[in-house]
Amino acid sequence: MIKEFESVALLIDADNAQASKIESVLKDVSAYGRIVIKRAYGNWSKPHLGSWESKIKRFAISAIQQFDFATGKNASDMALTIDAMELLHTEKYDCFVLVSSDSDFTSLAIKLHESGVYVVGYGNKTTVESFRNACDEFNYVEELLEEEKSGEEAEAENEPETPAQGSGAGKAKKTSRSKKNARKDPFSELDSLLKIAEERYADDTGFANSSSAGTYIKRVKPDFNIKLLGYSKLPEYLKDNPEKYVTEERAGKGTVKLIMYKSVQKQPRRRSSGSRSRTTRKSENAGSEAQNA
Repeated sequence: MIKEFESVALLIDADNAQASKIESVLKDVSAYGRIVIKRAYGNWSKPHLGSWESKIKRFAISAIQQFDFATGKNASDMALTIDAMELLHTEKYDCFVLVSSDSDFTSLAIKLHESGVYVVGYGNKTTVESFRNACDEFNYVEELLEEEKSGEEAEAENEPETPAQGSGAGKAKKTSRSKKNARKDPFSELDSLLKIAEERYADDTGFANSSSAGTYIKRVKPDFNIKLLGYSKLPEYLKDNPEKYVTEERAGKGTVKLIMYKSVQKQPRRRSSGSRSRTTRKSENAGSEAQNA
């Protein structure tokens, strides 16, 4: 179960982070606690940072402008470091998140860690070991994207299959239909966030507290309102969808009842033996022989 903090400061090195990945990072960071500070540092006059504009507006990130005072020198790194130390000395933040693959932030991560705050890093798999080890936790952005992709593929696989003329046409139509349904289904985003919350907050039994999940969803989407989806509360939605979620009621403090949930593990569909090709059967037999060996 992930550790949760009261106040999180998120500092982004835009020169060494990709705008296309920041949504996945924000979803993951939200599981650590309430993000109080969201700042991105860079020289925004540079053309290669143009893709950040839409993300900064959408996710309400403060864009900190820092011009380069000399050619070849990145002044935004120093601005981020100075801000981090100033925020540290306010003693308001118990967790600092550094989004960068730049080894120059190793010393900053060490200093923050020595000061007693929790340090989380996000960067590419090419990030140097020293920076990774200076953090209490370091998360690879590539893995966040892989998790989201696998979740979307699982949802598409669980879409009901509609018979169509010709197996090839049926498969193509099903794939296209699954993608369209994922975009139109008003519950798809909710299910995706519930899955992330489950992975972050699950206890030893595999169940997550629906209250923690609700708090997490509000952090990621402040405008989320379950009533707009026809339910009075989140536990009601979970109980109303037994094909998606297993729910369990537990005793909390006093008279409080905790509603726990976990996703239903669906088995992948199997083709009938008659429809399998000879090549497929040979592959399965080869795999079986290898296991027996």
